[in-house]
Amino acid sequence: MAGTRRIGLTGDVMLGRTVDERQRRRPPEAVWGTVLDRLRDLDATLVNLECCLSTRGTRWTRTYRPFHFRADPRWAIPALETAGVDCCALANNHVLDFGEVALEDTLDHLDAAGIAHAGAGRDLDAALEPARVTIDGLDVAVVSLTDNTPEYAATADAPGTAHVEIDVENERTRRRAGEALSRASEPSPDLLVASLHWGPNMVTEPPPAFEAFARWLVDRGVDLIHGHSAHVFHGIEVYDGAPILYDAGDFVDDYAVDPDLRNDRSFLFEVRADAAIEEVRLHPTEIRDYRVHEARGDAARWCRERVRDRSKRFDTEFEREGEALVLEV
Repeated sequence: MAGTRRIGLTGDVMLGRTVDERQRRRPPEAVWGTVLDRLRDLDATLVNLECCLSTRGTRWTRTYRPFHFRADPRWAIPALETAGVDCCALANNHVLDFGEVALEDTLDHLDAAGIAHAGAGRDLDAALEPARVTIDGLDVAVVSLTDNTPEYAATADAPGTAHVEIDVENERTRRRAGEALSRASEPSPDLLVASLHWGPNMVTEPPPAFEAFARWLVDRGVDLIHGHSAHVFHGIEVYDGAPILYDAGDFVDDYAVDPDLRNDRSFLFEVRADAAIEEVRLHPTEIRDYRVHEARGDAARWCRERVRDRSKRFDTEFEREGEALVLEV
């Protein structure tokens, strides 16, 4: 074993629409703005990839979908590689925005680049399969699940996502989540991560059912919960030694910004782990010009104040270190 590893986690990485248009005229690494060096300095990074990577397909019209996200893999894959992204969570509400062919292209492009992925596949069996990454001898398994967009759910013979209802009393949820965890545990990893795209947009805290589900997962061996979907970061809980990031917010996108919720602000979450998770560092970030930047001054202060306030209900305390916050686990 090589000592402490530094693993980055981000919220939504949405590389489509205006981000895609701008990036066609910029170097691939430009999308990471002033955060690029920090990303490159990490030992590994896990992101929620909130789009498909393809130039093919047509917009999903089987049910009403107001937004469709697709990025050109000719720049998007080099961008992910340049930032050192090792794993993408794909269980979300946009991987099928341009149909099955675009989802299959996404899987193929990630595979060709050697970027692990979980949460979506060519059928349900593949969607439930965990991603596996080895970080300097540390074996990490990632399970990816979503409660969003049930029409995107994979079936025994159709592509889609690993879909569950967030309800620990739901037998189907327990069975499906349990199956994903069982696969991830054989062979037993050093670190088991559950990446969850769950809940509604633009809310600042998880409902009780989400708290119960997260703790249920920890009770079954999960070491770290990586939540996302709300576009707004939530508070952090440490339950039985496992950090629960209920929502990591947005990392890069082209979304309209709510002036109160400031969905353009969040963190790069840096998890430090050896035999167990030792700490989580929160580096404030801000989206400008369709790329992500390190937040400074008032913007960083706003991020720190909000995450402290939203974590109070979990009795979570942070130490300040420069612009960042540090959570000892």
